Formats: sequence, C-alpha cells, structure tokens
Amino acid sequence: MKMFPLNDADGTSALRNFHTIFISQRRMAMNNESQIDTRRSFLKTTAIGATSVMLLSPKSVFGSSANSKIELGIIGCGGRGRFIGKKLITNVGDDIALVSAHDYFRDRLEIVQNMFDIPESRSYGGLQGYREILQSNVDGVIIESPPYFHPEHAAAAVEAGKHVWLAKPVAIDVPGCTSIKETGKKAEGKVAFLVDFQSRNSPFFVEAVKRVREGAIGEMISGQVFNQFPCGGNPDTTGMSPGAARLRCWVTDPVLSGACIVEQAVHAMDIANWIVGSHPTKAFGTGGLKARLNAGKMWDHFLVTYWYGDGPKLSLNCSQFMRGYEDLGARIYGKLGVIDAHYRAVDWGNGPVKITGDNAWAGTEFDNTWDIGVDNNCRDFVKAIRSGNYMNHADYSADSTMTSILGRTAAYRESVVTWDEILKENEILEMKDEL
Repeated sequence: MKMFPLNDADGTSALRNFHTIFISQRRMAMNNESQIDTRRSFLKTTAIGATSVMLLSPKSVFGSSANSKIELGIIGCGGRGRFIGKKLITNVGDDIALVSAHDYFRDRLEIVQNMFDIPESRSYGGLQGYREILQSNVDGVIIESPPYFHPEHAAAAVEAGKHVWLAKPVAIDVPGCTSIKETGKKAEGKVAFLVDFQSRNSPFFVEAVKRVREGAIGEMISGQVFNQFPCGGNPDTTGMSPGAARLRCWVTDPVLSGACIVEQAVHAMDIANWIVGSHPTKAFGTGGLKARLNAGKMWDHFLVTYWYGDGPKLSLNCSQFMRGYEDLGARIYGKLGVIDAHYRAVDWGNGPVKITGDNAWAGTEFDNTWDIGVDNNCRDFVKAIRSGNYMNHADYSADSTMTSILGRTAAYRESVVTWDEILKENEILEMKDEL
C-alpha cells in the first residue's frame, strides 16, 4: 500500500501536501462491528462540549478501606503499555491491581494477560473493546493506545468516571488537542488526569526550572531543542488488511502517530515550553525523508524555528534516523546564563541538567529521567486517587502537543505559520483505511 502518491525521490513534495491528503472520513466499527462512527464526528461533538454521556461519579477509592486495591485497566498492550504496567506493579503494586486489558491485536492482548494474570473474561479485542473496560467497575485506566485514539479514549474514560493515566502526545491534530482540553475541564476535581511527561516529575528538572523562574539565567534570548533518536524498521504485517497493517506500524505512520515531531519530539517541546513559561506564537520549518527508508514515508527529520512572542526564539532539531548518538532536551541562553536540561535513561542520552553563568547551579551530569519520572508518576497517580487531590495535566499537555503540531505544519508548508492560524484552520487528520 502506498501511503503517499510520491512524485519525487524522497517524497518531500507529496508530504508537504500532507494536510490535503489525509482529510478523509474514517469508518470505525462499533460494538457489533456493523454500526458506523467517525473520529471526525467525535471531535466535532466534543469541540462544542455536547457529549452524549453524563459524567458518572467515579468508583473512587477516596475514603474507602486502606487495604482496598485500586483496580486499573490497560488500554493499549504494546511495548509502552507493558512497560507502564510493570512500573505500576514495581512502584505501587501493594496498592493497585491490573484487572482488565484491551488491544486491537489478540497476540499483544495475550502477552499482557499472561504478564499480569488478567483473566480472559476481562480481556477485550477489536477496536471498541476499550468500552467494555469503561463499562466495568475499574477505578481508572492506563491509556497507551496509538496517539490517534487518545482524545476519544480519554473523553470516554472521563465520561465514565474513571481516573486517567494518558500517554503523550495527547493528540495528533488541533481538534484532538481541543478535545483534550474540554475533557480536562470535565475531569477537574472529579477524577485524576495524569499525562505521562517524565521530565516534569524529575527533581533535577523541577529545581532547574524553579531557578530559571527566579531569574537565574536572566532574560531568555534564544535556544536549541533536541530530539535525536534512531528508528528501526516496521514489524511484520503479512496477511493483515491495509488498515490493520497501518495500526501495527503506527509509530511510523504520520497520521496514527502524528509524525516523529509530534509523537516523540513533544517531550522536548514540553521541556522548552515549561522553561519559557508559555507556548510559541509562530514557527517556520522544513524537513524531509532522507535516511530512514525502510519504515514507510514519514519524514525522518524536521528543522523548526519557534518564536515565543517577544520572548526567545528556539530552534528544534528533530531527527529519527541517528546512529551512535541520542539526545532529548533543551538548552536555552539567557542574559545571565544558560540552562541545559537533557532527558536521559540508563542506556541512552547525552548531556546534564544544570545552569551555568552568573548564578551557576551544578545540578547533575546524569538524570535518569526515563525511570525517575515514570516512578514518581506512578506514586503520584495512586496518591492522588487515595487523597482526592486530583492532578490535571490536560491544558499544558495539549499546548505542548499543539506546539509540535505547529512545527509539523510549518515544516510541511515551508512557510511561517502562526498559532492562531492552526487554531482557526482546525484541521482534522483521518485514516483512509477501515479497521
């Protein structure tokens, strides 16, 4: 299946017309696999706040017996879903139980069943199986489905009165981000709404940003943002329908993932927005597909300049083809100093979390953000549910995702695009293939 009607060697010209290629209606099977629904209809409905289901009272364990376990369901049983499941068991296993799971693919569902002893009767396949979890008596859900489905899954979970753990990015288009903000408003004070950005829950990052707020680097002038990673080939899809094959390879699908600038670089742009204290007002970019030619036609590099109003200008280098070098984070230059904020893991990453200049702070040369942030998120999620003091990450997470979408749009068009323009255009990205 050709994802783009290519007319040049690397697909650049076709991909710059991305926004016209993928505006098509997606048909989605309902519970009986014969009814029809569309993501376009969902996004239009949630954008005006006219959802058809009342927000139910959560089956919250707030105020319940201290030895009553919080019951969670997993929506999305791929690598990240399994990773988060294991992290929850490791960090808060005495306080939670993973009791239900959903995935479109039966083989991935069976792996999670076996990993966490989830019974067959509480394991659901197909596209709409997540609804079975939401209709059950679970306290919350871990949403690790492809980003394309995040707004829909999160909205349904909050409407069902479930606490939400949501993977980033929260959406792949502007209407999806708007939906997340609306869902966040409905969740406020009623259920926890955690978005799993790890840097915001890593103590060295928190301290570094606090010092910037206190004036450590002075007025911010310019900066660099980094997202540099490798990418392997796509998994085997022999015998699958075109739609199922795309879903299996969602990481390299520019609609299901939002492209690497949205799916992956949102981490880096969230760090940048957090440090600056706002989102950008416009962007200019470029990019293309040059190196990673074994995994579809999604661009493997983006170069974007962001303007933060009258504040700093930042340049993003997003690359998903690297060999022997990986970096994720931001370096921002102020009149009095520089903040370096690099997200790392035990076996990848480069750079410190520190401040140099007039108000130097040693920080750390190595922050295992990958583990520390997730571990803290696990503990905070349970603490919030137990205490009734619910976090709500919807707004800033949607803005960080929108920042990546702004960069993607500017790069595909190779022109200056403003924040207000993409809000006004309100472009919906849709799959062509049925699932």
